[in-house]
Amino acid sequence: MEIYIKLFEVLFPVFFIVGIGYFLGKKNPKIDTSFITNYSANFGTPALIIFAVMTSGLSFTMFSSFFAYWLIAMFFFAIVGICFLLFMKKDYLRELPPFILPNTGNMGIPICLFAYGTSGMGIAAAISAVIVLLHFTLNIFLASRKFDILVIVKSPSFYAILITVSFLYFDIDMPMFVLNTVMLLGYAMIVMILMSLGIALTQLKVFSLKDSIISSIGRVIAGPIIGYFLIKTFNLSGYAAGALLIQSSMPSAILTYLIASMYSPKKIVDNIASTVVVSTLMSIVTVPIIVFISLKYFP
Repeated sequence: MEIYIKLFEVLFPVFFIVGIGYFLGKKNPKIDTSFITNYSANFGTPALIIFAVMTSGLSFTMFSSFFAYWLIAMFFFAIVGICFLLFMKKDYLRELPPFILPNTGNMGIPICLFAYGTSGMGIAAAISAVIVLLHFTLNIFLASRKFDILVIVKSPSFYAILITVSFLYFDIDMPMFVLNTVMLLGYAMIVMILMSLGIALTQLKVFSLKDSIISSIGRVIAGPIIGYFLIKTFNLSGYAAGALLIQSSMPSAILTYLIASMYSPKKIVDNIASTVVVSTLMSIVTVPIIVFISLKYFP
């Protein structure tokens, strides 16, 4: 019974806040979330990375290890995605991001925090650092089919990761006034982004349910299978294994849709939007199962 209580404590806050967003979206179909997107990109995400890593007790070695583990995971995510997209005769470049870029930040980090405390949050943040970098590099490259170095140079998250890695490498304590500031900025972003996810579920449409279900299976089912493979390969255990498994089970990130809408043709954007919606809805079932497995077998 204790594990079920823990499972409820971990998942209820996240899905409740998503539900608030869904309620607000239904109440006001024209609600504008562009402010949340801009806040998240420029302030919230950089702050959350700094706070989550610097307050978790994560070492530079552990940060770099999980950074590398997740790059390996994404290689396998990409293989799965390409196979699925070729099978469905889809654009295997522009429609690949929903497979390889899960919602590890705004959904994964709070779940890992509630499941494993600050230690789990640190692992989740190391993984999210990879996702953040690739959103503003590989994601844009795939969506537009061209690479622009200025995009990452202008990204605040890129500098947040550099600062965080530097502090870890030289074993420097972050000033408390900075930690207090980034804590408020980061936690505020989590709440707003989870609500915007709920709002997005009322605004985004599913254009091909069959294809969206197939794509979503490639994200929320194949993802944790690959995560479990990495856990066994690198002999991980405890909160580190649990956090990695939880992160691998996350649905497609809504940012894949937002970036696609800026760089890709409408048909591609519609397909990605459908995958984001369906994978998020499927995660209501799959994520609790993965969190239960993580808490039971990787306490």
